[in-house]
Amino acid sequence: MSGAEPTAFLNPEFDSERLTMRPQSIDDAEALHPAYSDVAAMTWWSSAPHASIDETRIYLADGARSTDWRGWTIRAKDDGRVVGTLAACETKPRVAEIGYMVLRRDWGSGLAREGVSRLIDLLFETERYRRVWADTDPENLPSNALLTRLGFTREGHLRGEWETHIGVRDAWIWGLLREEWRR
Repeated sequence: MSGAEPTAFLNPEFDSERLTMRPQSIDDAEALHPAYSDVAAMTWWSSAPHASIDETRIYLADGARSTDWRGWTIRAKDDGRVVGTLAACETKPRVAEIGYMVLRRDWGSGLAREGVSRLIDLLFETERYRRVWADTDPENLPSNALLTRLGFTREGHLRGEWETHIGVRDAWIWGLLREEWRR
């Protein structure tokens, strides 16, 4: 399948040893609201913490209508609990940006690394993207550490890139090429 074009319009279900990633839906609002309303989890997100479950429903409905971003809800195989979210967006042919969030109760469990690793596998090995990248706040230490552990290279520092609920923020741009990806 090495000559195949990426299939950005598909949103397949996939899994790892401990997790199942399935296409996100508005029905996930109740399970994901604890993450989207968590001040600490949302500090580095592009929007403020959600004040109500209705706000989370609207957010997920908007995401479901997006033709750019694909979203997945991460569930633990052992008990079916929602662990977090994954997202990918084709930003140019064969190049994808990724995003992720894990609920606070699962911080430090290795589940973020496992889920993001499987997303990268999907993008590189199945969909044949040539580059995956992520945009983080320089002060988001856990996310920056995760990307480093996964083999990403910090490629840029964009000053004053984002105007967010916590003010104007810089962005670190992280990149990973298919030939650099080793699990």
